[in-house]
Amino acid sequence: MPTRTLTNMQECQDFVRGCTFLGTGGGGPPERGLSVLRAALEAGRPVGWVDVAEIPDDAWTCTAFGMGSIAPRKPLPAEELDRYGLQEGPWSLASPIRELEREVGVKISVVVPSEIGGSNTPGPVNAASELGIVAVDGDYCGRAVPEITQGTSAITGKPGWPLAAVDRWGNVSVIKKAASLPMSERIGKMLAVAAFGGVGMAGTLLQARDMKAIVVPNTLTRSYQLGRAIREAREKALDPAQEVAQVGGGWVLFRGKVVRREWEDRDGYMFGTHELDGVQEWQGHRYRVWFKNENHACWLDGEPHVTSPDIIAVVELESGEPKTNTMIAEGDLLALVGLPAAAVIFRSPAGIEALGPRHFGFDIDYVPIEDRLQVGV
Repeated sequence: MPTRTLTNMQECQDFVRGCTFLGTGGGGPPERGLSVLRAALEAGRPVGWVDVAEIPDDAWTCTAFGMGSIAPRKPLPAEELDRYGLQEGPWSLASPIRELEREVGVKISVVVPSEIGGSNTPGPVNAASELGIVAVDGDYCGRAVPEITQGTSAITGKPGWPLAAVDRWGNVSVIKKAASLPMSERIGKMLAVAAFGGVGMAGTLLQARDMKAIVVPNTLTRSYQLGRAIREAREKALDPAQEVAQVGGGWVLFRGKVVRREWEDRDGYMFGTHELDGVQEWQGHRYRVWFKNENHACWLDGEPHVTSPDIIAVVELESGEPKTNTMIAEGDLLALVGLPAAAVIFRSPAGIEALGPRHFGFDIDYVPIEDRLQVGV
């Protein structure tokens, strides 16, 4: 697939919209993703990505991502800022990439988004633009996930450390080594909690030949196409949920009104459920969605329906605009769209162990979405 450069705000909006859709309820706030891309365009910097095949095999690559809960944050009171001597300054994911370079002593020339999400993909793309290097058309998840142990790099046993972390206050930390990937996840989350909400990180240092073996390719282009499909459906007065499901090779799972919403911010994650009463063809039915940052398990009328590693996206019923779990409120009219898992590896035993329903504590076997819905692919 060709290199793509985003040249105007409509293209950036389509891209961020598609990233938010594949963020499956998480992946960071889209308004932040749009903000960094707008700033890049206003500064005259090109923002875009290149095909995986165009990257030289000996190039050094890394991921860059935000770590922390997606729960709503309140501004820090002045007394807290004074107590810890905090002053927010200019910050982007370019900062942890620079720190990682200093730590390992190599020149990083390629940024690989760790996942797809409304800010967790535009952020790395913007960081590459700031540093004058390239972002690749691919990532390690094909969606957003809550844990760094759930991407292809972790599933295939690639080392995640060293990890460089920089928060919005300018605090710099380096995880040189961890006892395990889950422990590096825990340390990262604790850094995010200490930073009052989030921290930018860079890691998964690989040469491109190794990156190419595990990357989920063409996912940035796919995000752009999905976001454009939603916009064009609106412009043509079509059903946005149905159109984006068709473009993504998936299905509309449910349409309903949010009648109950519960959530908590715990251990650096946002946990919760949404319950919807059906509308239109789903009148008289009830749907429940459970999330840990992202959506991972659904029940239709109390029976298990679609689960991770398949993709469960939520969009506004009329506009098709994707919603993160931070944004959803009681009374919202929504449609849920399901797509097959982004890559075959996520349906392997190792992939299901990492991202399937039992990983999240549910006594449910993973069943592929097409089998749950009893449709072909």
